[in-house]
Amino acid sequence: MENQKQRQAAYLRRSLFDQGYVDDQFIHLEELQDDANPNFVEEVVNLFYTDSARLIRNIELALIGAKRVKRQCCQFQEYCIAKNIEGCKNTFQGVKQEHATLKTKLESYFQMAREGSLYV
Repeated sequence: MENQKQRQAAYLRRSLFDQGYVDDQFIHLEELQDDANPNFVEEVVNLFYTDSARLIRNIELALIGAKRVKRQCCQFQEYCIAKNIEGCKNTFQGVKQEHATLKTKLESYFQMAREGSLYV
């Protein structure tokens, strides 16, 4: 039974390489695992997923911000076409605000991405 599990684990490991999910870096991680740290690779992978999930959420928030800037720009354009000066002024303030918010979110994202790269 134990031998069968070992064969299954070996097959799954090989398929990770064959399907392009992992590369030689994974082998280097495995080489760092020893009796003192029997779960080293799993711990590193868990850190990777924790950090990458946070980064993905931040990218998503940044993209939402870009959509908001675009929406404000479209509204601004509509007011300009309609020659609605007050609408132009108000939506231009919205464009500036969404632009500033997006910049802040992207700066946070890039900082976390730089810090996150230390764990990958």
